[in-house]
Formats: sequence, C-alpha cells, structure tokens
Amino acid sequence: MFRLPWPALRHGRSAPRLSLALQGGGAHGAYTWGVLDRLLEDGLQIDGISGTSAGAMNAVALAQGWTEGGADGARAALAAFWQAVGDSVPFHLELLHSLNPNGGGALPVPMNMMVGLTQFFSPYQFNPFELNPLRDVVRTQFDFERLRRACPLKLFIAATAVRTGKVRLFRTRELSADALLASACLPTLHHAVEIGGEHYWDGGFTANPAIYPLLYECSSPDILLVLLNPLVREDAPRSAEDIAARSMELGFSTTFLREMRMIAHARRHIAANAGWLPRGRFERRLMGLRFHLIEAKELGDAGKASKLNAATGFLTRLRELGRARAGRWLHRRRRELGHRATIDVERLFL
Repeated sequence: MFRLPWPALRHGRSAPRLSLALQGGGAHGAYTWGVLDRLLEDGLQIDGISGTSAGAMNAVALAQGWTEGGADGARAALAAFWQAVGDSVPFHLELLHSLNPNGGGALPVPMNMMVGLTQFFSPYQFNPFELNPLRDVVRTQFDFERLRRACPLKLFIAATAVRTGKVRLFRTRELSADALLASACLPTLHHAVEIGGEHYWDGGFTANPAIYPLLYECSSPDILLVLLNPLVREDAPRSAEDIAARSMELGFSTTFLREMRMIAHARRHIAANAGWLPRGRFERRLMGLRFHLIEAKELGDAGKASKLNAATGFLTRLRELGRARAGRWLHRRRRELGHRATIDVERLFL
C-alpha cells in the first residue's frame, strides 16, 4: 500500500511530504541550493530525492545535514558544501571573475581559453593525472559510511554507463564518493569514473533527473521538479554560442522530457478509459501523483559557460535568486501542497 504520513511542520502548519527531482546544471546548482534552503526554512519534509550531477550534489548535501540535524542541519550542510566549492577556486581566478568586465556569470578569459582546449584534446591528454578539485570537496564534506548506514531519506543518484548507455541509479545504501562524482562526470573535462568494473559519465545523458524511482519507490504523491534548464525558449537561437547552449540543454533534457511525456500519455489514456478500464494499484498511483514545478527562468540567458563558474560571488548570487524564486512559489502555492497539483502535466509535456 502507498501510505503517506502527514507530519507536523513548523509555525503550526501541516503539509505532506514531498519528493524532489533535482536537475543538473554545473555551477547553476547553486540556484537549487537557494530553492532548497528556502523550502527547508519553511519546514519542508522529504520522502525521496532524485538528483543528477549538481542536483545529485545538492541531494547528498541535504541528506548529510538531514541525517545529522534535520532541516536546520540540511541547510547548514548545503551552505558548507557550496562554500567549499567556492573556496576550491584559485584566488587569482576569483579575482579575475570579480574584475570581469562582462559581469554576470561569464568566465574570465583564461578560463574560457582552458575550456576551449576541450574541443581539441581529451581530458586524458590535457589532464592526465585527473586533477579534480570537486573530488576533494566531496570527500571532505560527506560521510558516505554514515549516509549509507543512517540516512532516512531515499536517494537516487543517476549516472550513465559509458559502454551500454544505460542509466545507473545509486541508492542511499550504495552511496560513495565515486558514485557522486560519476553523476557529475562531464566527459570533456574528466576521466570516466570506474565503479565495479564499469565506467560512468554524467547522469544527464540518461536521466536529468530520473522520475520513475520517485513513482515506484516513494510513497509521497507530491513530486516537486526543480529545473535549471528552461522548458521553453521564446525564440530559436541564431548565434553560434546560443545554438551550442541550446543543443547542450536539449541533450541533457531529452530523457527527462521523454519520461514526463510517457507519464502524461499514460495518465491521459487512463482518464479516457475510466468508464470501463479497471484501475489497479499502478494506475491509482499514477493518477494520484501531484506534480509541482520551480523553474530557473532567471538563468535562461546565462550562457553555458556560466555553468562552469564556481566563483563564490557568482554562487552566492545564484543562491539568492533561488531563494527568492522559492519564496514566491511558496506564497502562491503553499496551501495547495498535499491537495492538488500546481502544474498540468498533460498540457506542459504533451
């Protein structure tokens, strides 16, 4: 049976648990940090989290803090993780960013030149020793043994098997530093991560994020999608930079969009045949799902290079944008949680 607890929250209010689907997006994941920080401040209770790449980093940071100290602990752990990411940027690059005349999230010229090398050389050539500051951050910030043993949340961290192209979900009891780094392994920048004889790349190729584990393995009917890539672009791109950015967005969103379309088609089919088609447990579960959406519309014009900008000042601005967006969403939608969906899945994804 799918049973849903209704825990008491802060401020004398009550609401259902949510499951979270956290999209990847490199440094833009700091926007999701802001969203989660605001939701946790409001007393959010969590059933499961599906995360990919930066979404996976946020999921594990939240879980680490939640295991140690509930919602307040989760907020502190998220802040500590992103502060560590910012601190991992060499001082001279942080300074170059602060002096960057282009402003916003644009990369300083030396960093742009380094990124440009990835068009001609593989990471096995220009980074033969696999130097990766994020590896040190992950190993320092997270206690994976404790997470595997004591974390009460259901986590689903997506990576892509290089040989087969299949999605690999690392669940709470399988978490490790390598599993998390595999989820965020961009093949143009990093060596593939080997786990159990299989090599893995970024989970965005096959699930960004995966929705099906939240359907099959979680009890909450409320699923909040936190998306960093825009669902809709107003205009078709024309410049080389915009075309490349949109191509990357589509490449890392296709599997998510296809999964949501399948859910929408199935729900429409069940509803159309409600008069004569008996509903089993799965059909009832599918029709009972209530989807919600927070979309990072402010990042629509940020450019793909800004996803590699881990300067502390930029991450902090993204966090504030995410907090503000989540605050507006709570103001409009808070009373609907646990009662009705706040997006029309069929209209949005079909």
